[in-house]
Order: sequence, then structure tokens, then C-alpha cells
Amino acid sequence: MVMGLFGNDDQARDKARDRLVAEIETNARETANWTGRSKFSDAVMAAITRVPRHEFVRPGDEAAAYANRPQSIGFGQTISQPYIVALMSDLLDISPGCRVLEIGTGSGYQTAVLAELGADVFSMEAVDALAGPARDRLAGLGYDTVRVISGDGFEGWPVEDPPVPPFDAIIVTAAPERTPEALVDQLGRGGRMVIPLGRAHETQFLTLITKDEAGGVREQGLLPVAFVPMVKKVSD
Repeated sequence: MVMGLFGNDDQARDKARDRLVAEIETNARETANWTGRSKFSDAVMAAITRVPRHEFVRPGDEAAAYANRPQSIGFGQTISQPYIVALMSDLLDISPGCRVLEIGTGSGYQTAVLAELGADVFSMEAVDALAGPARDRLAGLGYDTVRVISGDGFEGWPVEDPPVPPFDAIIVTAAPERTPEALVDQLGRGGRMVIPLGRAHETQFLTLITKDEAGGVREQGLLPVAFVPMVKKVSD
């Protein structure tokens, strides 16, 4: 993948990125009692290091791109906190070639991290005004095998638009009140889904959903979080 140019601020951004990686590692240790993971995989941390987060924030926000916090990207949506991106990616246990469905492309940052992990990423964005720019941004950075479509994540990937589900992993980057049944149906046997659940402005929990080889589904709340609410498709 292509990292993109840091321009005249290479050294400052490299230092900021290194601080971010250290903060993520600290956060992982601090939340291990919740998540069961005191350290994220080398592959995940390498992906976080390689993806140029400053390319995924709004113009004018680049100076804070490597801060360990979410940032607004407009339209009531955010680019997630890097620690949360790393955690969710690690929980999916992705291996190269896995087919991953992402609900909530946003600006494409999480999408890029998944692609860096070698996943075949199929991403849906409910806000039309974000989907097109995210697709162009990802392609411009060399992530040209990622598929981004505008669609309703509550309904899952359109079955008439190959690839036909199931997916090896599903990641949801906005919070519905309960898990959409369509997403459970599209999760393959042996697959993993990471999704925040709960109402906006109330306690939400990052939740791991697994489907065993017999089709049985297990849901495990892991960590209190705060995500924007998952919304139906919003057209221009």
C-alpha cells in the first residue's frame, strides 16, 4: 500500500505517529481486564503505523490527525479514535484474504487499516456525501482493491451485488441499539463481528459476536464506548 506524502512536516508527523502508537499500546494494557487483550498483534500495529491518518481528516485538521481521539468528518459522523480502530481490528483476528464487510466507511481510515491487514474489504456508507470521497481517497492512496458502496448497513451487503455473503468478519463503526439480523445472517460460520451496541448518549458496549461452525451465535459485551448512532441511508 501507498503511505502518501507527509510534505514539509515529515519529521513532526513521524514523531506524532510514534507517540500515537505508544499511547495505543498503553491503552491496550489499561483496558485488558475488559477486552482480554493486553497487546495488539504486530500486524495490527504495523497497519496503524503505515496508514497516513492525516489523509483521512478534514482539511485544516491535519495537525491533530495523530491525536488519540475521534474527530468530526462532517454530516454528524466521526473518524474513530485510533485506539478503538486498533482494538476492533485486532478483535476480528483477520488473516490475509479474509472477506470483511465494513458498515460505516466514514472517511475510509478504518477501511485502510483493514486493507493493510490483507483483507478483501467491502465497505458500506449510509451517507452518500461521504461514500464517494472515501472511495476516491482510498484509490488515490493505493487502496484500489477496496469496494465502497453507498447503502443501508441495516440491510447488509446487497445480495444481488457480488460477492454474495457470507463474510469472514464484519465490523460496524456506528452504534445501532441492537444487532441487525441481516448482519448476523451475512456472517459466515466461524466468523467474528465487532459492533458497538446501545443508544446514543447512553452507555454503549463494544460487542464481539461469534458464529460457530454449527451456526450458533454468541454475543459478548467487552468495553463501554461512545459511538455515533448507526443511521439509515442518507442521500444527497
